[in-house]
Amino acid sequence: MASTFQRPAMPPRQLSTTSGDYDLANPPEVRKFLGTYGLTPPAVENYEIQAQRCLRLLAMKTTPIEKFQYLVHLRATNVHLFYRLLSENVKELTPLIYTPTVGEACVRWHEIWTQPEGMYLSWHDRGNLRQILDNWPHEVEITVLTDGSRILGLGDLGVNGMGIPVGKLALYTACAGIRPDGTLPLTLDLGTNNKTLREDPLYMGSRMPKVTPEQEREFLDELMAALTDKWPSIVIQFEDFKNPFPALERYQNTYCMFNDDVQGTGAVIVGGFINAVKASGKPAKDHRAIFLGAGSAGVGVAKQIVEFFIKEGLTEDEARRKFWFVDSHGLVTLDRGDKLADHKVYFARDDNNGRQYQSLSRLIDFVQPTILMGLSTIGGAFNKDILQKMAKLNDRPIIFPLSNPSSKSECTFEEAVNNTEGRCLFASGSPFPSMEYGGKLLTPGQGNNMYVFPGIGLGAIISKTTSITQDMIYASAESLSTSLNKQEVADGWLYPDIRRIREVSVVVTRGVIRAAQKNGVDRAVELRGLNDDQLDVYIKERMYDPFTDGEKNLDEAGHLLATASGMPSSAYSNGVNTISNGLNGAHL
Repeated sequence: MASTFQRPAMPPRQLSTTSGDYDLANPPEVRKFLGTYGLTPPAVENYEIQAQRCLRLLAMKTTPIEKFQYLVHLRATNVHLFYRLLSENVKELTPLIYTPTVGEACVRWHEIWTQPEGMYLSWHDRGNLRQILDNWPHEVEITVLTDGSRILGLGDLGVNGMGIPVGKLALYTACAGIRPDGTLPLTLDLGTNNKTLREDPLYMGSRMPKVTPEQEREFLDELMAALTDKWPSIVIQFEDFKNPFPALERYQNTYCMFNDDVQGTGAVIVGGFINAVKASGKPAKDHRAIFLGAGSAGVGVAKQIVEFFIKEGLTEDEARRKFWFVDSHGLVTLDRGDKLADHKVYFARDDNNGRQYQSLSRLIDFVQPTILMGLSTIGGAFNKDILQKMAKLNDRPIIFPLSNPSSKSECTFEEAVNNTEGRCLFASGSPFPSMEYGGKLLTPGQGNNMYVFPGIGLGAIISKTTSITQDMIYASAESLSTSLNKQEVADGWLYPDIRRIREVSVVVTRGVIRAAQKNGVDRAVELRGLNDDQLDVYIKERMYDPFTDGEKNLDEAGHLLATASGMPSSAYSNGVNTISNGLNGAHL
């Protein structure tokens, strides 16, 4: 256990990843105020020129991992420019900073690491977690934490999993405008069962096997108390734990926390699923779903779809029996002879008449599903035979291969379209390109969690919720399903254009806040009196905008100079010119 250590009186620790001080968009007066005058080239550049340079540099990189590394460097050295670039090119750059590229980055984290990002808390630090959190120099609104034990579909990567919290929080900022310096990437170094990593001389985590579930629970108890003592209103998002259910069940009613793998994945899929059911022409009661993959993510998705079915008039039992789960041993049944994991029992079948189905193809013949969902991480599992069966059974088969990264996807968009005669209602977990079929341009839906988790986080922050309820999670799904514009609906899309993500996040945030108010878990009770239009304005005013933060620096510089020099307040209110002249004259 780490010994107690008091840091001597020193200046606050600075993190380059939260600084926009060296932005070439800053005019001379702001550079003087920030103390960076003379430390950058003298030109004052507009965003268009800066973006041109960034995009040219990106184009010079030949592999996704090289592009990832460049964007990491850009965020570390010029955070406002990074988020300007990302917000203007979100569709093109998101796959480079998150899935699928972040998967390779995590696998190689111990090889490509160059600078500190976020915090690492080790098993040996227990007893001192609260004190260590004091080393973080900023006021935190939201943290994403992982123990690295199940990174995407790549397995146990230990502290290499830090790429996930870093990338996820970049999307919280880009999509929902949560301040960059209000985010905390957090990785728990609790050992790893990845023997190859443990023995790699470059691995940067503790070289010990993963602690037991009981030890992890003890560690998390201390951590949750420490986080909320340090930052009482913090939102805590769990990510990529091998077994996410114990922590979710233990903390969800006590802390403002959620698990994106279970709840966010479920919500984003429900959002697309609601629109797919509408487009299929069949009422909810006539749908049947086969899930390939019975892990935590699959069960989390299905439980939220159960909620949708209940809202459509089914009983819980009727809704639960709309699902057939397949794991590595075949159809999940109560009588197949093995001990089922706790989370699988809810959906285990008892109507299989003693027959066990190992073959997905045979199970499709038996169930005759309208919906095929994949969360198995088995690339190509939805082969030509499977897809053609679905097309024979349904006019508009719902095909959702949701595994990440794209190499683990159960099928591609092109395979789904070609083998269903272009009739499938498709959404995937990873991005696939549009394609022409039958003279029409078809665009795949991507059930990317970034449609919902930024709005869940921002809604919890703004409403100051004491916990994140299931109603708030479901509200994010319903809100997402309503966020498509008329053209997107007319084109048969299941999800809105990702380039409108900030607009979508406002809609999702509003839905989450309203659900928090209905559940009585909101502490910002003054928001209850706002109508929806007023609430939308309130949300937008609190979203970080990388294009205007430089102007805020200028305003702050002017205000401080006016105060220090005894200028009348009218000089400050007259705008930049008066202050600018004062700063230039001061030669700071």
